[in-house]
Amino acid sequence: MHDPFGAFVDLDPRAHGGEGPLAGMTVGVKSNIMVAGLPWTGGMGLYRNRIASRDAECVTRLRTAGAAILGTVNMHEAALGAHTDNVFYGRTHNPHRHDYTPGGSSGGSGAAVAAGLCDLALGTDTMGSVRIPAAYCGVYGLKPTNGAISEDGLAFLEPSLDCIGPLARDLDVLERAWNILARDPGEARPFRHAWVLGRQSEVEVQPAVAAGFEAARRALPLACETLHLPERLTDVRMAGLIAAGHWLVDDLGPEYRANNPDLSDELKVILAITSLREACPEVLARTRAALREAIGTDTVLIMPTAPQVAFAHGTRAPSNQADFTCLANVAGLPALALPSGWSEDGLPVSVQLVGPPGSEPGLIALARQLDNQLQAYRRPPQSGI
Repeated sequence: MHDPFGAFVDLDPRAHGGEGPLAGMTVGVKSNIMVAGLPWTGGMGLYRNRIASRDAECVTRLRTAGAAILGTVNMHEAALGAHTDNVFYGRTHNPHRHDYTPGGSSGGSGAAVAAGLCDLALGTDTMGSVRIPAAYCGVYGLKPTNGAISEDGLAFLEPSLDCIGPLARDLDVLERAWNILARDPGEARPFRHAWVLGRQSEVEVQPAVAAGFEAARRALPLACETLHLPERLTDVRMAGLIAAGHWLVDDLGPEYRANNPDLSDELKVILAITSLREACPEVLARTRAALREAIGTDTVLIMPTAPQVAFAHGTRAPSNQADFTCLANVAGLPALALPSGWSEDGLPVSVQLVGPPGSEPGLIALARQLDNQLQAYRRPPQSGI
């Protein structure tokens, strides 16, 4: 495989497909998900020699359905970061612009799909790590209802927030994958109401992202009312980050050392900072309760996916990348990111839909309606598609 984007880190030379509903489909798997016989690193140098003894359940489901598992893709170290410039496994480039981030932590998944290196990729989403790469790479990403896809074989970052989710270049592939991956795929039910965030103005949103959001909102076949959440979005995002940092420190245990060469300096700083901050479970609990009550059983929330387009590697990552995406994780709700437009210099922007528990088929159906009007997907100029 020719991979100028640094998306794949380990290829399986025995990869082959079979018969079934996903026959002919090729898949890349984020390296914090077990693929039998391949390194199961979680993007960490600490685990470079850890080999998966078996497939994760989600991988087994895809294989059984006939998909070919090509190998594992790059990710941000420990899934705790947002640009997939990994000191141990290399830099992943955005197929729309070389030397720009594909997002994180599932950056390899977004890049591999956007570049046409595989039809489908599995990522994981703790506070937006499927949807942010989908946004930056101009593809489609689904964060499911918490627990809807088995997390067997996942190296967790924060179990109460983590989900495994698929990324694809089109909604048909995403839907086919969902029907195989989900414990109960369910059926599409129509949404009757829609929300936009009253606190959206708290986040500094780039003009192209705002324009893409407005285009999607106008295309939405529902009238939108304004939802006022009890917590500032930046406080929700920080509460989730602190929870993830605390969990990772506890999980690493004695392996967590300030001078450990198998942890990057960046990760050490993040863990040190989050370790000093007190957990804020009440912020997460209030947000979860308010959002679940507002969404109910037949309402959708529409908002930007990331507040900005992809940025150059070597520059500081914007702190607000997950201000919008974190809400679905905190509330345990499904969310789907789809392309909604382009910046003046040719980088994709994205919008996301958040629905009630179990509404993934409805989100896919609604996203298809928006997609037909927005026509915002574009293949990268240099890709294998």
